Amino acid sequence: MSANEWSNGEREQIVAVQKNGDGDLTSFKTSSGRVLDYQTALQEVQAGQIAGVNAFKGRDGETYIRGDADGDPTNNLDQLPMF
Repeated sequence: MSANEWSNGEREQIVAVQKNGDGDLTSFKTSSGRVLDYQTALQEVQAGQIAGVNAFKGRDGETYIRGDADGDPTNNLDQLPMF
């Protein structure tokens, strides 16, 4: 998604997730209905194109997506509906 596509100032948000058999997040559905695999979502999060989430480096050296720490556990990525 280019900057021109979200020039209205509204960044997409993640509204639903898919998980693998281990419970790891594998795909994300955005507020505009796009479905992103983990790597694509990570790239967009790092570019600031998706609101409410951030990227962090885990102890294993890999980079992961997590919800912003806002004190509201209901919007944590693990709590979002499955699709």
